[in-house]
Amino acid sequence: MVYYLIVCRSLTYAQRTAAVLERAGISAHILRSPAAISSTGCSHSVKIAQRRLAQALMVLKKVELSPRQIYITEADGSYREVRL
Repeated sequence: MVYYLIVCRSLTYAQRTAAVLERAGISAHILRSPAAISSTGCSHSVKIAQRRLAQALMVLKKVELSPRQIYITEADGSYREVRL
């Protein structure tokens, strides 16, 4: 399954991001960032469905929560950074 990971700078920001997205009707799940994408080793991410990225970014922009990075999963399970 293809999905996006919105990388946040801390667990608190991941919780805020997920709460804002959930209030907007976007299903969001917090998880520890996979080692393959975490340069600091202690970041958290918010997982959202592929089709919801554009809406999620608009919602986050309105509340001034900017993601540190965004990754998409590839079919083989690897991650690729999405440049916006």
